[in-house]
Amino acid sequence: MTGKSAAERRIGLLNGFAAYGMWGLVPLFWPLLKPAGAVEILAHRMVWSLFFVAAALLFIRRWAWLGELLRQPRRLALITVAAAVITVNWGVYIWSVNSGHVVEASLGYFINPLVTIAMGVLLLKERLRPAQWAAVGVGAAAVLVLTVGYGQPPWISLCLAFSFATYGLVKKKVNLGGVESLAAETAVQFLPALGYLLWLGARGDSTFAAEGAGHAALLAATGIVTALPLVCFGAAAIRVPLSTLGLLQYLAPVFQFLLGILYYKEAMPPERWAGFALVWLALVLLTWDALRTARRAARALAGETGVRGGGVPADAADAAPTAKSVPAAAETGALEAKP
Repeated sequence: MTGKSAAERRIGLLNGFAAYGMWGLVPLFWPLLKPAGAVEILAHRMVWSLFFVAAALLFIRRWAWLGELLRQPRRLALITVAAAVITVNWGVYIWSVNSGHVVEASLGYFINPLVTIAMGVLLLKERLRPAQWAAVGVGAAAVLVLTVGYGQPPWISLCLAFSFATYGLVKKKVNLGGVESLAAETAVQFLPALGYLLWLGARGDSTFAAEGAGHAALLAATGIVTALPLVCFGAAAIRVPLSTLGLLQYLAPVFQFLLGILYYKEAMPPERWAGFALVWLALVLLTWDALRTARRAARALAGETGVRGGGVPADAADAAPTAKSVPAAAETGALEAKP
């Protein structure tokens, strides 16, 4: 591997850590926006995200995709579905954090890869390997244990996991870059969100102007909090193997989980620990299987290269995991997580 590619990979890893670190620490931000309610925060997030992402696209001069998208009604419809689903995801996440359910919210992102795989089987008729079946089975057992422990199903976790898995499935069909996709989705969200904020202000219930300049600035910062991690993720995705991103993605729910129990002091009775332990076991199985599959694919690619070229150049051997890691990343849920 050349010095340049090594430097690029380091930059990619730093951006990956930054993206998932910010997503993992975002539970510290939403409580700062009180006394604004979850719906008001959500509406501000939609409005200000569009402004921030539009400014980013102007800076990098990346607008060619827009004309093409506007000529494709099916993709526009899928963008609308994605916007609706991520609205549910964002709203539930903000409410859960500000209502003292950070641990349960983190569980949603832990089980998201398992839900993604289950949806692939049910909706896309994908075939699973034995280790994947085992991981899904252990994950289902974890939900059962948590249901007994909570006295009801962990609705927050399930809602976050299923909404984000659905979002990922729709985004896969839309096939837009992360920043472009966020711009299109927030454009769909913009008018309803702005209308709600204007209505809230007309009723005298808006906190934007009533709580001072600092509060207004924090509400406006929701756009940066939404878009900046995505920009970092995009910088990481083009520089490191997607299998690496598939591992880095677990940083976000780990940080959220630790914040929930260490900072917010949420209760963790034995049955909840048992449920989380089963989820983590399922993720270990899933990750092990994905990495093993990626290594086999890389060796197969290296072997084909050697047969065709009479040898395997060092750069080709290093590039092989990147070229063949897309399935592994998809299996571990390596999507742009946007809690």
